[in-house]
Amino acid sequence: MHRPSVPEDLDHPQRLWVRAATLAVVAAAMDDGDEFSWGDLGLQCWNSGGSYWWRLKLFEDGRALLCGQDSDGSHTRIGGRQIDFLDDGPAWLPWERLREDAEGNLFGFVYWWQDGAWARAPYPEKMPDDGLETAMSWVAPGDDAVKEIAEGLVARTETEVDAMAAVRAFLAAAEARVVGAQDITTLLDTVCGQDCWYEVRPDAALAFATELGLTSGDRGGMAVAS
Repeated sequence: MHRPSVPEDLDHPQRLWVRAATLAVVAAAMDDGDEFSWGDLGLQCWNSGGSYWWRLKLFEDGRALLCGQDSDGSHTRIGGRQIDFLDDGPAWLPWERLREDAEGNLFGFVYWWQDGAWARAPYPEKMPDDGLETAMSWVAPGDDAVKEIAEGLVARTETEVDAMAAVRAFLAAAEARVVGAQDITTLLDTVCGQDCWYEVRPDAALAFATELGLTSGDRGGMAVAS
């Protein structure tokens, strides 16, 4: 991934949604340091330690919005002036909320998807990084992104397993919107281990998967581009 990131660093928004939802489902099952919420603004993640936050919103017409910040990787000011991450943004963006976030200096990156491509505001020439990779290492195209998810989940639970197969299987079920209780159990058994010292809540994970539309296909997503 480039530093700072460029729009070509991001995969199709539907693939990002499925990955983000997978992380959210696991987080619903255990206290792993990330707090997810789902509503009109999209799927949001706030790290409880304040290290990063991000929001992914898919619109019914196929457009998408991704924004957030990493406390260490995102540079929000250059030469004492706050960077305008909303410059050149299209009219369809939720401007009222985005302006509020910008006034609170919450942005390190803002990307929008329309007409089959990601775009962002032009960055200042001397901007070293927007923090996208450090906040969301799993957004890039290709199998490396799946590896980032698997390694991140295993690292949080301190297990020593190869979680790639389980994560791939869950992503496929989530993409097809056919996630069931057994898919949840298999994923959690892999990334959390059978003898966890902390509570694992598969029922809560399944409930959040249902809320996200991963179990029925009627909410939360759009068709993946070929």
